[in-house]
Amino acid sequence: MDIAFYHNQAKQKQKEHKKFLDTLKKHPPKNLDYLSQDTHEAVFETIDCLQCANCCKTTGPLYTEKDILRIAKYLKMKPADFEHQYLKTDEDNDKVLQQLPCPFLNEDNTCYIYEVRPKACREFPHTDRQKVYQINHLTIKNTLICPAAYTWVEKMKQQLQR
Repeated sequence: MDIAFYHNQAKQKQKEHKKFLDTLKKHPPKNLDYLSQDTHEAVFETIDCLQCANCCKTTGPLYTEKDILRIAKYLKMKPADFEHQYLKTDEDNDKVLQQLPCPFLNEDNTCYIYEVRPKACREFPHTDRQKVYQINHLTIKNTLICPAAYTWVEKMKQQLQR
């Protein structure tokens, strides 16, 4: 998968994508949640995250207290030890990874803690959520990182601008 290609395409289309997503927010179609979900599923029929894993290489998820407890238990660690070894508190007071790429990313792009991965990882790139227009700022950012997010916006544009 050519991540640089998707990144460059997303960069070139930032204004266009922002305008489209802003329109979605101002005038969401009645069937937006269904359309969003269907488009998400169609995109992931053609894009394999294991060919990319750019999200794991370039962005760190937010870790909730539930995530920390679940993952620490899975790793047979005390939550405080897990936090000390892997996490830091960022400027927004969120718990995030100390370093990237993610320390749980295996060489074959699989995840060592996949079964218990953070909620943010399970939901990424957030293109199947209800009222997706509420996270336009995140979707725009994710198009630069994730080929699936970029493709989702492009497909949504095609479907809604007929």
